Parts: sequence; C-alpha cells; structure tokens
Amino acid sequence: MALFGLGGSKSTVALDIGSGYLKLVAMDHGKGEPVLSRVAVAPVLADAIVEGEVMDPDIVADTVQGLFKSAGIKQKQVVVAVGGRDVIIKKIQVDRMKESDAYEVVRWEAQQHVPFDIEAVELDFQILDPDGEGLQMDVLLVAAKRDLVEDKLQLLAQAGLEAVIVDVDAFALHNAFELNYPEAKQGVVALLNIGHEVTNVNILLGGIPLLTRDLSIGTRKFREDLQRERGMSAEDADALLQGYELTADLEPFVQNRGEEMAVGLERAGAFLQTAARDAGTLQRVYCCGGGARIPGLSDVLGQRLRLPVEVATPLQRLRVKDQVFDTVNADEVGPLLMLATGLALRARR
Repeated sequence: MALFGLGGSKSTVALDIGSGYLKLVAMDHGKGEPVLSRVAVAPVLADAIVEGEVMDPDIVADTVQGLFKSAGIKQKQVVVAVGGRDVIIKKIQVDRMKESDAYEVVRWEAQQHVPFDIEAVELDFQILDPDGEGLQMDVLLVAAKRDLVEDKLQLLAQAGLEAVIVDVDAFALHNAFELNYPEAKQGVVALLNIGHEVTNVNILLGGIPLLTRDLSIGTRKFREDLQRERGMSAEDADALLQGYELTADLEPFVQNRGEEMAVGLERAGAFLQTAARDAGTLQRVYCCGGGARIPGLSDVLGQRLRLPVEVATPLQRLRVKDQVFDTVNADEVGPLLMLATGLALRARR
C-alpha cells in the first residue's frame, strides 16, 4: 500500500533511513518470484538523525550517496517510507460503495479521526473487504503530515535521488513479514521493529495492520545504560549488544528494558481489544530491527508476555542472488532489513 506514486521498472531500489543505520535493498521483479539482488548497510554518524528528524542533511545525504556507491547501484529512483507520530493508521467503516466513489467520503471521515489539519496531510485508503455484501465496508485509513513527506523528498533530492513510491513504515514491514511468515496471517500477532531510538509496535489481525504504536526504547537506551552504569565506552557497549551471549554486565539492562517493551506492547494490545472487540488476544510476537539481536531480549519478552517470541528476518523465504551476502553476515544484518525489504517488494508496475 503506497501513499503516492507509481512508475515502471523490473528492479526496485529501497532505502530505509534510520537513526542508527541506513539500509539499502534492491529487488529484481521478473516473471517469477521477487529476488533480492543487492544489500548495503551503513552506520549513521551519531546525532545526525535524532528521533527520526534529520539534524544534519549534508552528512546523511553524503552517507546515502556512499551507500549507493558501495552497492554498485546507479538507479536514482527509490522507494522510501515515512512513519512515527505524524502518521495515522486507523480502521474505519463507511457505507459500501465503489472505490472510485469513496475518496470524498473517506476524506470526510478522516476529519473525524485524524488529529491534524486535513488540508496539511496526504491521505490514502484501502478497502479491506471489497467483495463483501454488507451495507458497510471496512476501510484502512492512512494519513501522513505533508511536511513529513516533503522533508523526506528534499533529503533524497539532496542525495541526487527521486522517490517513486512513498510508503508507510507499518505497511512496508507487513509486506516483508507476510511473505516470510504466512502462518502469521492467522489470529492476532505483533511485530516489533526495534530500532536505534524507537521500537515500532505493529499489531496485525488476520494479516491486516490494525494498530501501530511507537515506544521510546531502542538500542541507544541499552547502550546508554551500559555507559552510565558500567562505565563502558560506546564501542564496548555496542560490542556487547551485538554479541551472541547474554553477559552478567548486560543481563540486568536487558531485563529492565525488556520489561518496558513488554508493558508497552501489553498496553497496545489492551487498547486494541477495547477499540475492536472482535480482535481477540495476542497470540505471538515477532521481533526485527537492529535491537532484535540483543542477547536474551526475546527470552525476556517471552517470559513477561507468556507468549512465543521469535526473531524475524526477511530472508526466511525470500530468494536471494548468489554473492549478495559475501561481504556482510546474513544472520547479523537480516533483522535490520525487514523494512527495506518490504519497500523493495513493491514492484513498480
């Protein structure tokens, strides 16, 4: 589901601009299944992006250009996403009608649900039950502040790129997740995208994204805990967080921050049950993003939530060209690529 723009190419290049890392994924779309053809990941200089806001566009644009160069990609048209508190996703009901007639009705309904000036947002929607026979139909409403989109486009232009699709984070994650974990289309599941500064909570019902929340917990908080309480350097703290074992130094912070995440997820689930009585209870949790690999975190979440918790990767079922991961470790970077992969799966017809 895209907010804006379609083009035409057999290859899609996606760019995920995060506070900790930039991720690039190229996907070939031929007659068969999509094939992952290029991957590149680059760290973002500290504080160049803070809470999703680009503080130093020059540095970020230069890093983006370096990423494309290292990946050997010359294509300038890309797929990107927007997200955060300035994006609203809501399931609503309207009288059943043709999609071509629905825009004005949905726009009017949006004014009742979107806490922004409707003239200052970009609006999109999707009918969830187009073949239904009831008097009303379910519609997934999406609204993004226009400034958020324009800032993203301006940054890309500074890097010499053009956005052909501007998607929404939650939908891009869902695209990659649905391909790799089709069993998750049953019941209520949560997808946690644990980033550098923020953890995105996405709750799906029957494979449809129904609720998104942002928790102000990310890998940065874990690192700062280790620096403050253990006197570690940023490099040593990151080495622990990216390691393979839960050490005695790391364990109490994983326990505390994991509890925070679990509480945030529990609250989101409780809200969904209140808002949608047919939602049911949460049945399973999948974690992706850079923080998904923090040793012991999925175990802490599972113990607190009393649910199965799994680290998710977009490489579970996706076809990958030979030599794509010759220079990077697929197990290490896989969870970081979920959002970018979901964007790259958007074939531009």
